[in-house]
Amino acid sequence: MSIQVLKPGLLDSLQDQGRYGYSHWGINPGGAMDRYAATVANYLVGNNGEEAVIEIHFPGPQLLFEETMLISVCGADFSPRINDQPIPLWQPIIVRRNTAMHFDWMNKGGCCYLAIHGGVDIPQWLGSYSTHLKARAGGFMGRRVEKADRLFQGDSSLYYPAWLTDDKDYTILHWGASVKKVYDYPFEIAVTAGREWPLLDDSSKENFIKGSFLIHPSSDRMGYHLKGETMQLEHPVEMISCGVHFGTIQLLPGGQLVALMADHQTTGGYPRIAHVISAHLPKMAQLRPSDSIQFVLTDMATAEHLYFEQERELAILKRSCFDHLKELVC
Repeated sequence: MSIQVLKPGLLDSLQDQGRYGYSHWGINPGGAMDRYAATVANYLVGNNGEEAVIEIHFPGPQLLFEETMLISVCGADFSPRINDQPIPLWQPIIVRRNTAMHFDWMNKGGCCYLAIHGGVDIPQWLGSYSTHLKARAGGFMGRRVEKADRLFQGDSSLYYPAWLTDDKDYTILHWGASVKKVYDYPFEIAVTAGREWPLLDDSSKENFIKGSFLIHPSSDRMGYHLKGETMQLEHPVEMISCGVHFGTIQLLPGGQLVALMADHQTTGGYPRIAHVISAHLPKMAQLRPSDSIQFVLTDMATAEHLYFEQERELAILKRSCFDHLKELVC
């Protein structure tokens, strides 16, 4: 069973939760930009959170489901449609064989995720399904998804006929995920102070907390270039390159900021003035060029509380989805 790509989108690639343990080789974790949305998409169709999903940026692809499948679309709202009929986000959907999916327009958000029950049948590279575009490895042949590609489904034990009537191309199942709290106040991003935060002068600290920053059009999966008031250190320093991660905010020599994203480098030599808290990385990932960000400085205890609360709710969602899906097992 497979999905055929009738027309590729801007940047469609296979991603999972990332590739860890190889930074000393210069291989970054990569993975989905919005790992929360990718995880929820997998849970809704009965997969574990590590299965490969298709990460889609607008304009999206046109896809043909060559067999009946259980799918979900989570993350950005690109107005997904099955045979010209709108389908909801954050819900599992059974789609009939020989139906097509396309994305009409960009409503909100930066990236969405298509998950299929059983995952995508591709080999792992260094323990991950994620596409590493620069290394040309992982994912689907180490590259973005292109026209005429076929993505084959993994193992499935679900029974669909009883859930599809003769006159319907798809059936929306009755459960879903409520994610309003995760993406609420989308332009307000909480951060903790970085190692070099104390080196900023007082004016720059005030600008960071009270000012706003525009995401530059040159931004991509590697990093968001932020345009705002020029910032500077109180005294110039020479830094040795050190480890960075998803969400690290660095001060560039010109006085502007860059927020490192999923495809960030493994080390950096610029001052690390702040780090986006883990619970707000999903919101950060859904921002687009020309969006404006307001940073809110918080402490580690608050960051940990929000993260563990988010993980607790994901665990509840996973159990609920798996219980519902027992109705579909042969």
